[in-house]
Amino acid sequence: MKVQVNNKEVELIPNSTLTQLMTQLELPVQGIAIAVNNKMIPRTEWERFVLHENDNLVIIKAACGG
Repeated sequence: MKVQVNNKEVELIPNSTLTQLMTQLELPVQGIAIAVNNKMIPRTEWERFVLHENDNLVIIKAACGG
């Protein structure tokens, strides 16, 4: 199954969750936010939020500075 993550194609196993995507991409647990198809997904839902073919994800990482 293919999804777009920050405008890059990523191959996932079918029925992957956001938590599984985070593990596959080796992203940190803290300091990020995820939107799927222009809708922010609360961190409390990541473990059970199932991704679908052609979903468009935006992952935002917090940065220090001003």
